[in-house]
Amino acid sequence: MTDTGNDELRFAAETDKNQAADMDRNWKLLVVDDDEFVHRVTAMVLRGYLFEGTGLTILSAYSAAEAKRMLEEHTDIAVMLLDVVMESPHAGLELADWTRNELRNKLVRIILRTGQPGEAPEQEVIFRYDINDYKEKAELTSQKLYTAITTAIRSYRDMRSIERSRKGLARILSASPDLFRAQSLGEFASGVLIQLAATVCQGDDTLMARASGVAAAKRDGQFRVIASTGRFEAARGHDVAETGDREVIACIERAAAIKRSFFHDDEFIGYFRTPTGSENIIYLQGTRPITEEDRSLIEIFSANISAAFDNIDQNTAMIDTQRELLFSLGEAVETRSAETVNHVRRVAEYARLLAVKAGMREDQAESLGLAATMHDVGKIGIPDAVLLKAGPLSESELAMVREHPAIGHGILKDSGSPVMRLAAAVALQHHERWDGLGYPQGLKGEAIDLVGRIVMLVDVFDALGCDRPHRRAWPVSDILAFIREHRGSMFDPALTDLFLKYRDEFLTIRDQWTPGR
Repeated sequence: MTDTGNDELRFAAETDKNQAADMDRNWKLLVVDDDEFVHRVTAMVLRGYLFEGTGLTILSAYSAAEAKRMLEEHTDIAVMLLDVVMESPHAGLELADWTRNELRNKLVRIILRTGQPGEAPEQEVIFRYDINDYKEKAELTSQKLYTAITTAIRSYRDMRSIERSRKGLARILSASPDLFRAQSLGEFASGVLIQLAATVCQGDDTLMARASGVAAAKRDGQFRVIASTGRFEAARGHDVAETGDREVIACIERAAAIKRSFFHDDEFIGYFRTPTGSENIIYLQGTRPITEEDRSLIEIFSANISAAFDNIDQNTAMIDTQRELLFSLGEAVETRSAETVNHVRRVAEYARLLAVKAGMREDQAESLGLAATMHDVGKIGIPDAVLLKAGPLSESELAMVREHPAIGHGILKDSGSPVMRLAAAVALQHHERWDGLGYPQGLKGEAIDLVGRIVMLVDVFDALGCDRPHRRAWPVSDILAFIREHRGSMFDPALTDLFLKYRDEFLTIRDQWTPGR
C-alpha cells in the first residue's frame, strides 16, 4: 500500500483491546499478498478496528496456496484483501475463481488490490471473477482502506444474515415432516429441542452442543419433564420443580400463568395448549442473546410445533382407544382358548421390552407391543372341541391348530392400519423357528421377520409359565433352562442372549401382570 502525505491516519489506543477477544467472535480479514510490508501496514492501519462492537482478526497469507488452506480452515472469513500478482501474474484471480467455484464460498467479500492495473482490467475482473471491490494500491489510503473494509464487512453481515435465514427455513421445512411423523410425545419433544437449538445455533455445532433445554407436559397439575438436553439431561421423568433451577421453574410458571410464549435474553419459552386442554412448555437456553432473526425463525417453527402437538394429542387418544380395543379382542381369544388371564398383556409388554433391547425405536417397539396382542387371533377359526381338549391332540387335530397363524394373517392382512398390518405379520410368523422346523411356512433364520422372532420367544416364555388343560405351569428355572437349551434351534440366538441378560426385567413384568403374585 502506498502512503500519501495527505492521508489522515487515525490509530486506536496503544492497548489493543481486541487482541484478547475470541477469534471466532471477531470479524475475520484475510490479507493475501506476497509483500510483507503490505501485511504490516494493513495491521497497523486497522489496529483497534471495531464494527458493531466487534473487533477484527487479521489472517495473513503470502501465496495463493497458503490462502487456500486458510479459506478451508476458516469458513467464516468476512473479507479477503487480495493481491493479483504473487507467485504468478494471475495467482490472485485464480484464487478468486477457486474460492467461488470450487470452494463454493459465496459469502466472503473479495477486495482485489493491485499495483499493476493493466494486468487485471477492473470491469472484466469484477464480472468474470465475482469480485466485490477493486482498488489500486496507489489509491488505497488508510482512510479508504477503513471505508472499504467496513463496506465489505457490512455486506458480508447482510449476506450471512440472508443465508442464515435461508438455512433456518430449510431446517424448519425439513424438520416438519419428521415432527409430524413422531408418535411418542417424548420423542417429538426431544426432536423439537434439537431443532430449536439448531435454528438458534445454525452452522455452529459447538454452540448447539452447549445449548440446554427441557420440554415439559402437564400431568396431574404438575409439569413433568418429558425431554431434555444439555445441562438438564438428567431431568427427564422428573417434575420441573425437582430440577432445582430457579430460572427454569420461574420461566415455565410464567408461561403457564400467561398462557403464551415469550423470549428473554438468551432464552425461549414456548407455551402450547391443544384443543383438548393439554399443556406443553418448551424451555431453551442458548449461548448468546436471541436475535430478531432467530425470533422470526422460532415463531415460524412454533406454528409447526403447535400443530404437531395437536396432532400427537389426537393420535394419543386414538392409540389409547385402539390399544384398549386390541387388548379386549386379544383377551376374548385368550379366554376362549383357556389361556391364563393377562397372557395377552404380558406378551405385549415382553415384546415391547425385547424390541427395545434389540435396538428398535421406542415408537416401533410400542407398535409391536400392540400388534403382539393379536398373535393368536386366528384361534377363533379353531373348533372348541380341539382348542379346549384336555388330552393330547391327534395328528389331524394338531394340523388343524397349526392353521391358526394363516387364519390370523388372513383376518388382519387387508387392514389399512399400520399396527394391524404388523399384527398380520406377527400372527403369521410367531410359530416359525430359527432352524426352519416351525410352521406354517417353514421359514429359517433371518428369513423370519424380526417381529415374528421376538413374539415367538416371548410367547413361549409366557405360555410355559401358564396352566393349560393338559399340563401345569413350569417353574421359572425350568423355563429359562428350556430357552437356553433351544437357543439357535427354536429361538434367534441374539434375541435369546438379550432375553436372558435382561431376564429380571421380564420377570418383573410377569409378576406385575399375574394375579395373586
